[in-house]
Amino acid sequence: MTTPTIGHLRAPGANLRYEVRGSGPLLLLIPGGAGGAAAFDGVAAGLADEYTVVSYDPRGLSRSPLDDPEARQSVEQHADDAFRLLELLSPGAPARVAGCSSGAIVALHLLVTHPGRVERVVAHEPPVVEVLPDAAEHRALLARVEDTFRREGLMPAAAVFAAGLKRPGAEAPAATELPPQAAARAERTMGDMPYFLGRIVPSFMAYTPDVDRLRALSDRLVLAAGEESRGELPYRSAAFLAERFGTELVHFPGGHVGLTTHPAEFGELLRKVLSA
Repeated sequence: MTTPTIGHLRAPGANLRYEVRGSGPLLLLIPGGAGGAAAFDGVAAGLADEYTVVSYDPRGLSRSPLDDPEARQSVEQHADDAFRLLELLSPGAPARVAGCSSGAIVALHLLVTHPGRVERVVAHEPPVVEVLPDAAEHRALLARVEDTFRREGLMPAAAVFAAGLKRPGAEAPAATELPPQAAARAERTMGDMPYFLGRIVPSFMAYTPDVDRLRALSDRLVLAAGEESRGELPYRSAAFLAERFGTELVHFPGGHVGLTTHPAEFGELLRKVLSA
C-alpha cells in the first residue's frame, strides 16, 4: 500500500486531517459513516497511479477534532470543508470527487455550490430521503432513532436505524468476513458512532438537495448504487434521482458498504466511471 502524506487544514470550527497519495489530477474522496479517510484505504493506492488522491476525516471524527465537541453539524458546513481542500490542493484546476453515503450527500452539495471547481462527481448511495415520495415515513424513522438513542443508548438506536434502511421484509444479511485491515478499521470506527448517529444522521438525512440545479449539472454527475442493496433506502434515493435526470444508475459491486467488502472491484469501476 502506498504510504500517504499526512496534512492538516484549519477550517472554521475544526482541524481537518487529510491524506495525499500519487500524482496527477486531484481526486477527492469523501467518506460516509464513521469510517473517515481509512474507509478508502482499499482503493486509494490503486487510484494513485493516475490521480493525486486525497481522502480525509470529516470534521468531528477522531482525527479531525471540533473546537466545540457539541457543535451542530450541517451538510453545508461539511461541503465547505471539501471546497477548502480543493482550494488548497488543486487551486487552479477543477477536481474529480467521489463520495459514499453521507459523503455522497456532501459531494452533491459541493457540485451545486461550486460547480466550477468540480469536473466530475460520483455519488454512491446518497441517502437524500427527502426527495422520495414517502419521505414522511423516513422522517418518522429518524425520530424513532433519536428517541431510542436518548432512552436506550447507542446500540439499540443503531439497530433501529439499520433496520429502517433495509427494504421491507428483507432478512438480515449473513455475516461477511472482512479482510483483517477492514475488520480492524471497523473496530476503530465504533468510537465515532455516537457522533455519527447523534449528529450527522439527523442533519444529513433531513437535507433536501437542489434537484433542479443537480439536473442542470447531471452531465458531470454519476449516481451509483450497490448491486446487493436494491430496494434499500439509500439505493432508492440514488435510483430516484437518476430516473429524474434521465441518467444511468451505475451499479457497483456489493451493497451499501461495497467499498469495504469489495475494494478491488469497487476501485476498478470507480476508475472507469471517473474517466468516462
